[in-house]
Amino acid sequence: MTPDDDYLHTPGADPAFSESMYFHFYDPRARLGGFLRIGNRPNEGHGEVTVCLYLPDGRLGFAYEQPRVTSNDRLDAAGMRVEVREPMRHLELAFDGNVTVVDDPAMMTDPRAALGGSPVRDCSLALSVYAIAPESEHSFDADDVSFVPNHYEQPIAVDGRIRLAGDTTTIHGHGLRDHTWGPRSWQAPWFYRWVHGCTDGFGFMGAWFGRQDGSAIRGGFVWDGRVQHRVTAIDLGTVRDDRDEQVEVDVVLRSDAREWKLHGRARATVPLRHRPTDDTTGKVSMTRIVESLMSWTLHDGRELYGMSEYLDQIVDGRPVGLEV
Repeated sequence: MTPDDDYLHTPGADPAFSESMYFHFYDPRARLGGFLRIGNRPNEGHGEVTVCLYLPDGRLGFAYEQPRVTSNDRLDAAGMRVEVREPMRHLELAFDGNVTVVDDPAMMTDPRAALGGSPVRDCSLALSVYAIAPESEHSFDADDVSFVPNHYEQPIAVDGRIRLAGDTTTIHGHGLRDHTWGPRSWQAPWFYRWVHGCTDGFGFMGAWFGRQDGSAIRGGFVWDGRVQHRVTAIDLGTVRDDRDEQVEVDVVLRSDAREWKLHGRARATVPLRHRPTDDTTGKVSMTRIVESLMSWTLHDGRELYGMSEYLDQIVDGRPVGLEV
């Protein structure tokens, strides 16, 4: 990757071309964090904008829209805007709109009922995003499927403020951002596990993309405060609840002769889903994406915060990747 890749790219001819940026952050002092994502699908004529805020009292602030987007010249839609001030070093992230405040994030199992029966509140945020480590390039595509052909991630520090229903919170936290472009389908992976966390002086990302034949593509990075290490092997162990959602996650990341062990605990979990309809058969499939705000404990006792994102295709009512 080069600094120019932090800007937007010319769409390819593929109808599923997508370009998106994702930002996770958490401030342990304010006990407030979450993730924001904005993407363009210009060949399909729409964008994707998600706001997911884990509030200090356990509630969820959530918004999702598919605004009309027909070009890929900027990330600016449905009240969200990203501006690259210095590529790979400094970005500005803003949102001005409404979020639905859901009392219990688990209610999102039925999003129509959760969002339809919960109050809508005005929300604005302005966050300055600063790189604290180099970007790390990864692709988890296989020969027969494309999910993220162009993809990099980066540990970040985040400063700014969030205003929700008239109350303003100052944010000084850490997190991770990613930037992807190319053909993208949420139904392409059979399942994946994406885990990450960051604090001052340490950050990591680990990914496990499982395929239907039992094989997997694994990767990630560890930033130890001085050096970025490419992960060559990863082990994952998951404890789930009766909804098959992650409660605890054990991660072992290896790079050459070094090894890092982390234990994660889900502090709040939001089950999301995609339900596309096949244009030929009319069949509706379901992809479940479970987003958990995580507290991670490193083997040396350091604590950091991040996310675990578990995507599964749903077959016969169950997620397909329960072995990981």
